[in-house]
Parts: sequence; structure tokens; C-alpha cells
Amino acid sequence: MQKRFNTHIDNQLPFLINTPIALAVSGGIDSMVLLDLCVKLNLNCRVLHCNFQLRGSQSKQDQEFLKQQCDSYGVDFYTVSFETAAYAEKLKISIQMAARELRYNWFLKQKERLGFSFLLTAHHADDNLETFLINLGRASGLEGLTGIPQVNDYVVRPLLPFSRSEINQYAIKHNIAWREDSSNAETKYIRNKFRHDIIPIIKQIKPDFLDNFTKSLQYLNQSNSIIKLAVEQKRAELFVENGDVIEIPVAGLKKLNPLDAYLYELFKPYGFKSEVELQQLLDTLSGKQLFSESHRLIRNRDHLLLTTLKFNDLSQRFTIEQHQQDISYPIHLRIEQINLKIPISQDEVLVDKDKLKFPLILRKRENGDYFCPFGMHGKKKLSKYFKDQKFSLLEKENQWLLCNGDNEIIWIIGQRADDRFKITERTIEILKITSLHA
Repeated sequence: MQKRFNTHIDNQLPFLINTPIALAVSGGIDSMVLLDLCVKLNLNCRVLHCNFQLRGSQSKQDQEFLKQQCDSYGVDFYTVSFETAAYAEKLKISIQMAARELRYNWFLKQKERLGFSFLLTAHHADDNLETFLINLGRASGLEGLTGIPQVNDYVVRPLLPFSRSEINQYAIKHNIAWREDSSNAETKYIRNKFRHDIIPIIKQIKPDFLDNFTKSLQYLNQSNSIIKLAVEQKRAELFVENGDVIEIPVAGLKKLNPLDAYLYELFKPYGFKSEVELQQLLDTLSGKQLFSESHRLIRNRDHLLLTTLKFNDLSQRFTIEQHQQDISYPIHLRIEQINLKIPISQDEVLVDKDKLKFPLILRKRENGDYFCPFGMHGKKKLSKYFKDQKFSLLEKENQWLLCNGDNEIIWIIGQRADDRFKITERTIEILKITSLHA
């Protein structure tokens, strides 16, 4: 096994050679074999151990055992203790989830503190099979059936080609000591039930099952790569960036076949994983929204609008004092006094200074807003103006209003001025206000 391990590192993971690495070692047989293999290969390694304090004195004994083993190997040893049960209770998550969060958060901190490049874990081929079966029962899609990745960011799993049987044989042959975790024998956890009750029966029926499964994973990963390429090509074709918004034509999406599979793969990177909800959005009215933890998807007439989810406080107000000429936040405006009426663009407005009440106000829309459109008689609700101009929900939320000190709208910035503040033959002082785009 040592020879195969060395060859595997040389061929598949050569970046681990002559690079500072860390090993996540629990003290169990898998991680102790990994430690032995890495030391014999002369890799530049140190050991990280998490004491989750879930097994009473056994947890402390694991830690002491590992310290002795690392001393004998001449490897630096780092450990931390967690109040795992209390953490799980506080966050209302499972013990397994709590332990995972705690250890990987600590690993990342140690990576920055100790300066190692990669963290090695002792996941092997049988772990891969267990993960596959668990995900198969969760309807996780092809992504969940491609197994544990050998390299995932800074985490590397060099034992994935090796079976639990090979690891056990190596440990016995080389007199490697390890600690038994009594919780691994319990079958109340789904992974342990697969490990102890189901997989042994499968292997008994078909002894070469694990080898064939490993080959099948390779084929699934190759197929997944082809699918990812096709999805990326379709995303590049349909997803059009327009500033901070991605516009996606509904008609283009509806032409995709199979639609549910395409929707899942196209929107999964943005946190949307329910193809049913995505299909419903394609058939709903304009203005309907769908949220993920990181993004928002809005139906806007013939398109879906995709944006990052960010706090948008419509109640924010910013004041502009009479002496201010250049405003840089939240948008860039320039205010200057001129002597003559001049032609202006959509990004400019001319107003009668004597009609203004300072400080002026920059704000977003509010309920009941109205203005008097320039060149027209009478009032118009801002909401009606937005509707007539076919503003999307995002455009409504992002539209800034320049208002008088009494909150009356002077200018829908970049869109339409208010007739009440226009210059006339009686105007003495003219202010030119310009919206400057970044």
C-alpha cells in the first residue's frame, strides 16, 4: 500500500510534495495510517486534532495518545477542545453538524496561523460508497452521486483510492496503534447503519462491488463534466449581465428540454434548488419573486431578473445643504449656478433656486408619492409613472428621488423633472443639477 500511495501522490497529487501540509487526525485507524504513510513519504506535515468532549475520559485519552504518537514520529501536534454539545444546542443543529462546523472553522484558522497549504483527511473508498448511498436516498441529483471530491479547495483526501480493508491490513502489518471510537459501532446514525448492516451484505453478494463502484464513480464524474460544460454554454447564451442585474429571457428558458433539469443546474450556483418553484416563476405574473439565501429572482414581464440579495433600506434619507456643490454619496450629483437657460440632457435638470427649501433630500420611493410631470398639468402618482414607464421591481427600488425640504419631488433622477420647480421668466437664480454616472 505504501508503494501505491507514493505513486498516487506522485501522479495525482504532486503539489503535496515539498509543501507544508496538515493532517486531520482523530486517532482512529484511518487517520493513523494516513499519518504513517505521510511520514514515511517524508511529507512536510503536522497534526491537527479536535477534542469534541463527547465521550468523557475517552476523548481525553485520544488526545494524550495522539500526543505520544506524534512525539514518536517527530511531528508537531496541535489540538483544541470544543463544547460540542452546548454548541449544537445553542444553534439547534445536530451533533454531527456542530462537530463539522467547529472543526473546519478551526482548521481554517490554523491554516492561516501555521501557514500550511493543504489539509489532508483520511476519507477512503468505503466512505465514498457510504456517502453515495446516503445521497442517493436524498434525491440529491448527479452532483451528489459523484462521490467525495479528492481535492476541495485546500482539503485533500489522498486515501480515496484505498478500501477500508486495505487500510486495516496495512495497520496490522506495520504494527500501527490506533484508538477505537465506540460511537462508530452505534447504528443509530444512518452512515453507521450503511457501514455495519447494509454494505457488508452487498459485498458478500458481490465481492468486487467496491472496485466496480469506484470505476462507476469515475464514469459519473466524466459525465458530470460534460453536463457542466453544456450548462455553462447555455448559461452564457441566456444570462445577460446588465450592471448588477442578470437578465434571462423566459421564452429562452421554456425552450430548454428537459426543462426541470436545466433549471436546476442553471440556477443552483445562485442557491435556487427547487425546479418546481422555478417552473412556477416562469408561468406567473410580473413582479413575483423567489429568494435563495444569497440571491433574488424576479419575474419582470418577458424576463427573469437575477440579483444578489442585499439589504435595501427604502427609508434611508440623505440631505443636501445649500452650500454643497458636489455630492458623492449615495449617488454622484453636481449642483451649479448658471446665468442662462441652456439645453439639457436626461441626466440634467434646471430648477428655480427660489422655489427650493434646503436642505434638499435624496431618498427612495414612499407610499403616496406623487409629482407634477414637467410640461403637464396636474399631479401623477409615482407608482403610476413607474407602471407607465414599465419599471421593473428592481428599477423601482433603485430609483433615487431628489426632493425639496418639505419632501415634494423635484426630480425623478435621470427620468423626469417636476413642473413646480421649473424656471420661468420670473426666475432670478437658476440651478443646474447633474447626475454623474460612475
